[in-house]
Amino acid sequence: MSLAAGGACRRFGGAVMPSDGRLTARPRAGVKTSATGEIKLERDAVLQIPKNAGDKPLPLLIMLHGATQRADDMFGYLGSTPEEAGVAVLAPNSVDTTWDAISSRAFGEDIYYLDRMLERVFETTAIDPARVSVGGFSDGATYALSLGLINGDFFKSIVAFSPGFVINGDAHGKPRIFISHGTHDHILPIDRCGRRIAGELKGDGYDVTFREFDGDHEIPADVAREGLSLV
Repeated sequence: MSLAAGGACRRFGGAVMPSDGRLTARPRAGVKTSATGEIKLERDAVLQIPKNAGDKPLPLLIMLHGATQRADDMFGYLGSTPEEAGVAVLAPNSVDTTWDAISSRAFGEDIYYLDRMLERVFETTAIDPARVSVGGFSDGATYALSLGLINGDFFKSIVAFSPGFVINGDAHGKPRIFISHGTHDHILPIDRCGRRIAGELKGDGYDVTFREFDGDHEIPADVAREGLSLV
């Protein structure tokens, strides 16, 4: 998928200039996981570490919320699946009611913020650099797909639950992609959203798993488990 955005993010006169959506934070060698359970970060972001983390590097899923939702809501969708799968989850909060490029089509402050939160995670938690994934629900799935394609040389996989579209940007790498969508979704209809996106990405040579389910704008438990199996 041909994805065009502006150059690297810059601040001028206090304003945030457009970003190309590239993330720079990376897992660090020699870090030991310092805590388990739920950890609060800046702007009420939540980092959840499996209780049985041990000393080995963990897979990490960045899970992005939908419009008007908050980071805490993502754990309601995922339930016990991350704990059972041994996956660390970082759930951040957008600056506004949704992620910057959803409404403006330009990446900005939310990219700075995500990079800061990832740096915090990589400073305190042993993360496997080959198993970092990005996911989200609704607007968060749209943002996750877009960031995942732009940073596909960093993310192993993208887990998009009920996305709406893909924001333009320069694609890098070929991450595996999981997309789910309810056949009765009344907010983001499956034909013009999930089915169309999955078909276009497959046509562009991506390894896409598309999971339709008999439901609305939601993440059923079995769909969440299937999505996290790619992480």
